[in-house]
Amino acid sequence: MKNIIVLFFVSLFAINTYAQDEEVEMKPVKERKKESDEKGFKLDHLFTGGGIDLSFSSYNFVVGGSPIIGYSINKWVDVGIGLNFTYISEREYGYDNNGYEVATGNKIRQTDIAPVAFARFYPLKFLFIQAQGEQNIITQKYISGYGLPTEKERFDATSLLLGVGYANGREGVGDFYYYLSLSVDVLKNRYSPYVQRALNGTVNILPILKAGIQVPLFQGRR
Repeated sequence: MKNIIVLFFVSLFAINTYAQDEEVEMKPVKERKKESDEKGFKLDHLFTGGGIDLSFSSYNFVVGGSPIIGYSINKWVDVGIGLNFTYISEREYGYDNNGYEVATGNKIRQTDIAPVAFARFYPLKFLFIQAQGEQNIITQKYISGYGLPTEKERFDATSLLLGVGYANGREGVGDFYYYLSLSVDVLKNRYSPYVQRALNGTVNILPILKAGIQVPLFQGRR
């Protein structure tokens, strides 16, 4: 998963560089020289921000926060890294002798810390498509509904969140705006904080709703 994320971002930078070079070759020499002076890393393309995660069903409740820092490659592509903090409360369900789903009385309480890497593509200035990879470091507490001792575990789970979002107030690079997004974890790891688990081994995808802001940094500086 880590190699995939690295290759993904390297490819983005390579494609962007090639596209810029092709565009420059078609412009007059004076204009090319002016734009070449503006190339390279730009401080005013950096941004920060973050979001709040919310996911719920009859089985569980998920809430979390995710501070980020990122860079706008151009007006169509943003990339960045961040850190997620997530809390999950879940009721365990199983099946009775007649095949009906019933609550077992057991409960799961889980905390999750996850480094993340993401990319957002903007086909329109207000609409984005997002891919986000996470490596979740999870601490889980299993509370028995039958008076048995509480059990604790620690483990890792990789997630890949794919989704779409709406950006309000965004015109291009360097804008302050807020956004709403909806995504799902397509890897369906049993221990992912974004799935629903049942005793029979079934793992179901849950929708993840996120609200957040993006704040430009170092405006007016290059």
